[in-house]
Amino acid sequence: MSAVRGGAARTLRVPGRHGYAAEFSPYLPGRLACAAAQHYGIAGCGTLLILDQNESGLRLFRSFDWNDGLFDVTWSENNEHVLVTCSGDGSLQLWDTAKATGPLQIYKEHTQEVYSVDWSQTRGEQLVVSGSWDQTVRLWDPTVGKSLCTFRGHESVIYSTIWSPHIPGCFASASGDQTLRIWDAKAVGVRIVIPAHQAEILSCDWCKYNENLLVTGAVDCSLRGWDLRNVRQPVFELLGHTYAIRRVKFSPFHASVLASCSYDFTVRFWNFSKPDPLLETVEHHTEFTCGLDLSLQSPTQVADCSWDETIKIYDPACLTIPA
Repeated sequence: MSAVRGGAARTLRVPGRHGYAAEFSPYLPGRLACAAAQHYGIAGCGTLLILDQNESGLRLFRSFDWNDGLFDVTWSENNEHVLVTCSGDGSLQLWDTAKATGPLQIYKEHTQEVYSVDWSQTRGEQLVVSGSWDQTVRLWDPTVGKSLCTFRGHESVIYSTIWSPHIPGCFASASGDQTLRIWDAKAVGVRIVIPAHQAEILSCDWCKYNENLLVTGAVDCSLRGWDLRNVRQPVFELLGHTYAIRRVKFSPFHASVLASCSYDFTVRFWNFSKPDPLLETVEHHTEFTCGLDLSLQSPTQVADCSWDETIKIYDPACLTIPA
C-alpha cells in the first residue's frame, strides 16, 4: 500500500481492495475508517482499513480482514477505538482499533448481505441499526449478542439506514422498493412511507440542522429533499449526475450544503438553497465512487473511496470559501 500526494488530495492506494464506505472518526482528527472488498464485493474477502493523516499524506494505522466483503462502517459514539462493519455474509462485526486482531464480537442474524450500518448519535442511546438485502432492518445494542428488534415492510433490498441526529430512537431507511421509510425504534410499525423516486434508492441522509429534512439519492441520477411535515412533493431536486447516486451526506457545518458520489466516478457538492445549486464537481476517480464522508472536525475536509483501489482526503474549493 502506497501513499501519494496528488494535487490537493491525500491518497492511499490499496491494491486489490475496492472501497465501499469511508467514515471520519467523531473523536480523533484525521482518523478515517474505510470498508473495502476484494473483487468488487462479488467474491473474496473484505478489509477494514484505519487511516491517519499526517503532513506527508495518509498512513495506514491498522487493517483487519474478514472472510467476506465489507460494505459499510460506523464509529462508536461512546468509545474512540470501537467500530462496527457489515458484510456480504449477513453479519455485523465489532472491532477495537486498540487491538491488533479482531473482531471482538460477531452478530449474525441477517440472512443476506448487510449493506448499511449506523451507530445512533443521540445521547443516552448506544444502538446500531443495520439494513440488509433480506429486506429487514435490525436494531442492536452492541453490548448484547443478539438483535433487539426486526423491522419489516420494505419489499426489496435495503441499501441505506441512518439514525436521526435529532430525535432519539428515530431512523430512516432507503430501499430498492423506491421508498424512503421513517421508523421509531420503540414502535413495531413504520411511521412514514415516502415513494421518493421511481427507481431504486441507494442512499439517504438526515440534515444536521433540520429534524424534518432528509435527502435521498437514487438510480435515476437525482437527489431529492423531503420535509417530513409534507411528503407529497420533494422540497428540492438536484440534477447533474449521469449514473446512479451511491451515497449522499449532508454537511455538518453548512445547513444547506450536501455532497454526493456516484457510479459516474464523480463527487458533487451542492447548496440546495441556491438557484444554481451545483457548487463543484470533483473528478479524481477512475471507477465507481461508493464511499463519502464530510469531516466533523474540519469544515472543509472530505473523504471518499472508490472501486479504483484508492482512498482520498481533500479540501474541495467550494468548502474553503463560504457556501
